[in-house]
Amino acid sequence: MSVRTCRLVTLGCKVNQYETQLLKETLQQNGWREAGAGEAAELCVVNTCTVTAEGDAKSRKTIRALARQNAGTRTVVMGCYATRDPVAVSRLPNVCEVVTDKRELPDLFDRLGVTARPTGISQFDGRHRAFVKVQDGCLLRCTYCIIPQVRPILRSRPAGEIVEEVRRLIDNGYREIVISGIHVGHYGVEATRGRSGLPPFRLWHLFRRLDRIPGEWRMRLSSIEAAEVNDEFISAAADCEHLCPQFHPALQSGSDRVLRRMRRRYSVERFLEKIERMRERLDRPAFTTDVIVGFPGETDEDFEQTLAACRRAGFMKMHIFPFSARKGTPAAKFDGQVPAEVRKERCRRLADLERRLAMEYYASLIGRDLEVLVERPADEAGRVRGTDRRYVPVELPGDEHDAGRLVGVRGREAFRDHLWAEP
Repeated sequence: MSVRTCRLVTLGCKVNQYETQLLKETLQQNGWREAGAGEAAELCVVNTCTVTAEGDAKSRKTIRALARQNAGTRTVVMGCYATRDPVAVSRLPNVCEVVTDKRELPDLFDRLGVTARPTGISQFDGRHRAFVKVQDGCLLRCTYCIIPQVRPILRSRPAGEIVEEVRRLIDNGYREIVISGIHVGHYGVEATRGRSGLPPFRLWHLFRRLDRIPGEWRMRLSSIEAAEVNDEFISAAADCEHLCPQFHPALQSGSDRVLRRMRRRYSVERFLEKIERMRERLDRPAFTTDVIVGFPGETDEDFEQTLAACRRAGFMKMHIFPFSARKGTPAAKFDGQVPAEVRKERCRRLADLERRLAMEYYASLIGRDLEVLVERPADEAGRVRGTDRRYVPVELPGDEHDAGRLVGVRGREAFRDHLWAEP
């Protein structure tokens, strides 16, 4: 079989990164290899993002750059931007295929002569943790989000297939598996939606089953909606030995008025109640979150309520997003758009709070035994950086040979951006 060259580029989320890895392994099994630096590729594949207008622009820039750098290449474009605006994508240089639905991939493979098709991945290039996609699609209709329009169909992978893939990754040396999806908490929903008599198999059933895989490894949930944290979820999280006690429920706003405009499914008090219930059952769980600052109509009082809610939640990390009007979403047409300078100042204040809350959480782990996945050398010789089970950045003694290992340490000193720990 002759070896053909390809180049794959990914923009966006963990799901896109997983899908590109699966595509890469599929092509490799069929005689393709990645083109080296400075080598032109016969085939380029771009997995695009459309969460923001900037994601669209980066996708277009990437496609044009590949056309310049790979003379005569054929470019296949997939992902959310390809789904949202296939006509615009098809007009870009060297684009020969626009995949608007991942279910079209088998037809594309046929045209490329790809016959061997793995059901999952066996590695995750360039990373010491592996992402595993367990589901696709989102049913929600949050007023700021475009994703349900481009990934509207719920599809959950069979549990047995996921278990086999996770086991293979562990056997290949990966010590952390990140359970990922477009809306992870909707895992298994479509199997029982609108039907009666079918036993449910939901996200917590899945990680209970994964927890039975023996060995030195851990799993982490990429995200979870507060509305999906129920007693069964909490009990399973408390029981599972391998599940990391770090969870990412997106708050988005600490104002009930703003949450209603966003069309979120909880009140602030309900959100905080879920967090407290988890703290009661789990060993010092860490909570991270997303917050949109300057949503249309957000007043100074609304923002103060967000600051107060974040303090009460005690978030260890916050992803802070100044509101950006996304064309095609209801919020883009809402009145009360917040001026850019106000959004910027509010983001600064929230970031200041995040730094204080993070250091408080790091300090709470001083004197405690921790398990760190070593990921890279630190700036200072003789030290390495990694993350513990609670996703806290940790610096510890070590060298490049420790990368990818799980190391037992004890927290010693908290700094602004990490926790210092020693064996």
